[in-house]
Amino acid sequence: MLKTTPLNSIHRASGARMVDFGGWDMPVHYGSQIEEHHAVRTTCGLFDVSHMQVVDIEGSGARTFLSHALANNVDKLQVPGKALYSCLLNEAGGVIDDLIVYFFREDFFRLIVNAGTAEKDVAWLNGLARRGDYPVSITPQRDCALLAIQGPKAREAFWQAFPATRAATEGLAPFNAALAGGMMVARTGYTGEDGFEVAFPSRHAEETWKALVASGARPCGLGARDTLRLEAGMNLYGQDMDEGTSPLDAGLAWTIDLKTKRDFVGRERLEADGSKWAFLGLLLLEAGGVLRSHQRVVADNAEGEVTSGTFSPTLSQSIALARLPLGIAPGALVNVLVRDKPLSARVVKPPFVRNGQILVQGEAR
Repeated sequence: MLKTTPLNSIHRASGARMVDFGGWDMPVHYGSQIEEHHAVRTTCGLFDVSHMQVVDIEGSGARTFLSHALANNVDKLQVPGKALYSCLLNEAGGVIDDLIVYFFREDFFRLIVNAGTAEKDVAWLNGLARRGDYPVSITPQRDCALLAIQGPKAREAFWQAFPATRAATEGLAPFNAALAGGMMVARTGYTGEDGFEVAFPSRHAEETWKALVASGARPCGLGARDTLRLEAGMNLYGQDMDEGTSPLDAGLAWTIDLKTKRDFVGRERLEADGSKWAFLGLLLLEAGGVLRSHQRVVADNAEGEVTSGTFSPTLSQSIALARLPLGIAPGALVNVLVRDKPLSARVVKPPFVRNGQILVQGEAR
């Protein structure tokens, strides 16, 4: 039986098309994925992301433990509410998961991890804690709802619905969070637009969703979430990286702290192996298909692979993220095999779109 979020009945009552997403019954759209996509880019969209897992790390050894467990450096987190994006690596340097860690106190950090890897993540973290005898508790918060309200008008819509939170959240810089009104309100997101991600007790899920919709947020499904994140050049776990992929080959070198001498899981292997692939974007220049994951990319007698691909509603053009041979640089022309037919594409540096602005130069087809 599929797992459900606390908002499942609302999605169904709203006429959402529901799909099996990694064992969860989730809305893919509410009628028009394209309209939902444009709503986020121009006004305000609302996503149910309650399938993701909140994990609290508490205890006197919390910082030391996370310093060993995570590839990014949690010592960057000194101000309460500050957040950090990081990979959780295995000993071989592969990506177990990508996550966000929030710092609230020296004895209290909060992780938000992906739905499909949540059980594996918690088991891995518990194993690390036992082996290192760290004085920490690792607690998955099972009774927690998560919503993302995203777009240029998202924060105003949130404050309209929950005015009591404004004082604590109006001054939040990107990648910072505050505890306000019984919620954790974080200025983070997965769309390339401004907005909040909000965690709170699941018993308040329906009233919170309804209040945000009444304030002008448009319900959006997983379909728009995927096209938005790809336009924003954001990786999707299971497609752009996984346990067999080095973050150095997935465009995530910026999240790996190799400058300090800190010993973290996977570091030795990353330093030994280095980067073997370039991770870049593609713009399809010909009609006749859409870029999709696992398509072969041919360039200079070498081959790469599309990891994520879609039709971009903002660019009206097919785009992709791809692992390409080292030496391939933005501006190069390559061929992508779409249904075994070679179609021309141009290599670009992602992101494609951020904060409503197109950042790559398209070409007429």
